[in-house]
Amino acid sequence: MRRDDFHFHLPETQIAQFPLTERGASRLLFLDGDTGDCRDTTFSALPDFLRPGDLLVFNDTRVIPARLWGQKSTGGRVEILVERVLDEYRCLAHVRASKSLKPGGEIHLGQRRLVVEGRQGELYILESPDLPMMALVESQGEMPLPPYIQRRPGSDDSERYQTVYGRHKGAVAAPTAGLHFDQAMLDRLQAMGVVIAFVTLHVGAGTFQPVRVEELSQHKMHSERVVVDKAVVEKIHQTRQRGGRVVAVGTTTVRSLESAARGGELQPFQGETDIFITPGFQFRVVDLLITNFHLPASTLLMLVSAFAGYEQTLAAYRHAVEAGYRFFSYGDAMLISRRHGSV
Repeated sequence: MRRDDFHFHLPETQIAQFPLTERGASRLLFLDGDTGDCRDTTFSALPDFLRPGDLLVFNDTRVIPARLWGQKSTGGRVEILVERVLDEYRCLAHVRASKSLKPGGEIHLGQRRLVVEGRQGELYILESPDLPMMALVESQGEMPLPPYIQRRPGSDDSERYQTVYGRHKGAVAAPTAGLHFDQAMLDRLQAMGVVIAFVTLHVGAGTFQPVRVEELSQHKMHSERVVVDKAVVEKIHQTRQRGGRVVAVGTTTVRSLESAARGGELQPFQGETDIFITPGFQFRVVDLLITNFHLPASTLLMLVSAFAGYEQTLAAYRHAVEAGYRFFSYGDAMLISRRHGSV
């Protein structure tokens, strides 16, 4: 398939710029992957679609304030977006400046500084010689809102651009499907017998990078760190044995679980994944998916199309546009049952 197959018209007015007052107040579009049928409802109705014995799997990464603003020694302004913290004093980062930075060059962040160690492809390796990198980021950085949110982050974003269950610091973008869950919803689901488990995938800035090639087979996915531990694998096996379903909260959870099953059988996995899921992909783990609405021609939309079927997905997106759903990170949600058979 080609990139242009995944374009759709989206009015800018439907790109959510702010979160709703309450996490669970969003709308929910249910898509049956087998039939293509859509149902408009609200996120508060999610328990109506789940059953006792189902397993909800969340991505428990936590967003770090990864955007930093500094100056070169010559006075030029520098924007830094940390891609990942490499070790105690170093990070890998996107750097925007008037001219390329040279090894040994310094970026000043108030009383702190970063030293350019070198390049890794399009990214820079930066060292914080005076303070541990994570401490520097947390003291100097701001929440890295996505590029389609046309405003600087406010005080509310520090809490609302995090899931309520995030615990492992390292993401530079939120696993946004999880933003709809508050503690009351988690308690309600567990009370009805839904089981909960967690994986960790530290979302990188590459999640916003456009597909620049026409043929999908030529696209190279960015790599992200993922942990699928033994406890998750055991819970999935137990879910299968009792006839329950595996419900992935977010595309990052899908990528984590399906990466752990790449060898044909689900196993604990810790390392890097660059899995690129497109129509025709054979899903081995996930039965239902909770996700937000994604960018046109994005790898995330391609993943959803693989899960629900290409025609069904694009038809559901057209319906969502016509029905006035709110799109992207702070937007509304979808619940999708996996399509079986051909795409």
